[in-house]
Amino acid sequence: MKRFVTAISVLVFLLGGLAAFSFAADDDQNVCKGDPDHWQQLFNGKDLTGWKHVGPGGDTVEDGLIRTHGGMGLLYWTGGKIGNCLIHVVYKMRDVNDNSGVFIRIPLEPREEWMPVHYGFEVQIDNNPQASGEDEYHETAMLYSLTKPLVKHAWKPGPEWNTMDITLDGPRTIVVLNGIKVTDYKDGDPVPERKFDFEPQRGPRPNFGYMGLQNHSDNDIVFFKEVAIKPLKK
Repeated sequence: MKRFVTAISVLVFLLGGLAAFSFAADDDQNVCKGDPDHWQQLFNGKDLTGWKHVGPGGDTVEDGLIRTHGGMGLLYWTGGKIGNCLIHVVYKMRDVNDNSGVFIRIPLEPREEWMPVHYGFEVQIDNNPQASGEDEYHETAMLYSLTKPLVKHAWKPGPEWNTMDITLDGPRTIVVLNGIKVTDYKDGDPVPERKFDFEPQRGPRPNFGYMGLQNHSDNDIVFFKEVAIKPLKK
């Protein structure tokens, strides 16, 4: 999560423009369909076909991996809204610790980098938020600033590979990191008050939304090897 205060004019636009947005959605909006035993790969390992970047910085494909550059920006999948599904992400940091995130439940196709922050969820990637004055609510596999770990330190230090599986089950979000369940949150569960201006606004998120990968800064380089989805078994 980027650590600077958002311009007031941008926030006013976002909060005003989406204030009346309805988070109710029908399953026909969900593009995560098909065989629940078969993964749909969103990243082809060659280029960024099907993906689009908004905000500062960018992403490239190097040696079959998505590599983040600069930031704060967002690379989102343009294929449509997903929900009632499992998202599978394999990533590693370049250094001992780097910052990124997997965004989910974004209600509208992003046009800039801050709407997803305030109206979606960020599944954080940052093994040591304490180094920048943050706490366990801001560490890897948490819904950024909203949840604290069920199990501490399930993450592997950079540059080891980590596997993150995110379940979107109606309003419930479960995060399993390297085979260990660390987050289990349902819309309406109690969350702490905002501590910093850059933290997301509190409130409900949609059952179906866009997903994306954050590029954070020039000092935070993260590589993504796999991004895949499959519907939940009924």
